[in-house]
Amino acid sequence: MPLLSLLSITRAWLEIQSFQYDERDFEGLPFDFFGGFVGFLGYGLKIECGASVNRHKSTTPDACLFFSDNLLVIDHTNGDVYLLAIRDSTNLSNQWLVETEKKLIRLAARPKIMNIKFPSKTSPQRESSFIPEKSKTQYLRDVAKCLNFIRDGESYELCLTSQQRKRVGDIDKLGLYLKLREKNPAPYAAWLNFENEKLAVFCSSPERFLRLDRHGILEAKPIKGTISRGNTIEEDERLRLQLQYSEKDQAENLMIVDLLRNDLGRVCQPGTVQVSRLMEVQSYSTVHTMVSTIQGQKKTNLTPVHCIQAAFPGGSMTGAPKLRSMELLDLVESCPRGIYSGSIGFISYNGTFDLNIVI
Repeated sequence: MPLLSLLSITRAWLEIQSFQYDERDFEGLPFDFFGGFVGFLGYGLKIECGASVNRHKSTTPDACLFFSDNLLVIDHTNGDVYLLAIRDSTNLSNQWLVETEKKLIRLAARPKIMNIKFPSKTSPQRESSFIPEKSKTQYLRDVAKCLNFIRDGESYELCLTSQQRKRVGDIDKLGLYLKLREKNPAPYAAWLNFENEKLAVFCSSPERFLRLDRHGILEAKPIKGTISRGNTIEEDERLRLQLQYSEKDQAENLMIVDLLRNDLGRVCQPGTVQVSRLMEVQSYSTVHTMVSTIQGQKKTNLTPVHCIQAAFPGGSMTGAPKLRSMELLDLVESCPRGIYSGSIGFISYNGTFDLNIVI
């Protein structure tokens, strides 16, 4: 179900919000998504979030989501599996629940097969066939332009991006994503397959953009500061401490924290926005990252889409101040970011949402 603007997303969400449900049906569930929209919001939607220009038009949709009314949820922590289905008064059939439960029971009865491989349909190529959008010389010139903008006081921080392309043939899309997830697991990883749009998205992101839970708490977890893991315990600890006490990374992180406090302050109850964790180093399989957590109580008269609009796109991918930084980046960058720098996640019909930063 393609949705190409925040206005259309708002209208669709308001329509499904009229569904009547009993909160007791969902008591004890360890997740907030009870069905609703799943997909991505592209960076180009910045034009609907305060940006004055959108110089580069992406070939991919600005937003693409589908409505999920049948859910199979796996809790990897406890090994539990949940089946949920949304039904209205005109369709009370539970056929999907019954058939899916039977399939799962049959799967559970099969012997376990370890180390399943999902080979790509294309033959591996030793040489790199990625084509950079800019030469190294041009990219360094663009970095110099950004530094001049900062020296002139136009921005405190600019997050310049570039792009590399590679032509692919017939590939095993799910298998490729599973390889990515195995090599670089991340808490906000995602795989989306939109056949009608001829579009597949692989994402291995450690960063949450924004979340709204069932208690009306908004939470952002921006990342500024990343360093690779070490090859030994001693080297790994040295690198972690290097990141923790890096003045550069601390300064960048603090700027984005202030930006997010301002974004959330527009949609949260006065006095409720707080930084619950500041510059906390979190470790993943391949990197250490510096993460801060900002939270606030949502104003009751605002919809989830209002909250997303106030903070989109994530400040960690633009710089500060956000609106002016996006204008400057549009001048320097020579192609659209598309899905990159946008968000992937869900907007649930019960009013919750959880979105990542697409990196």
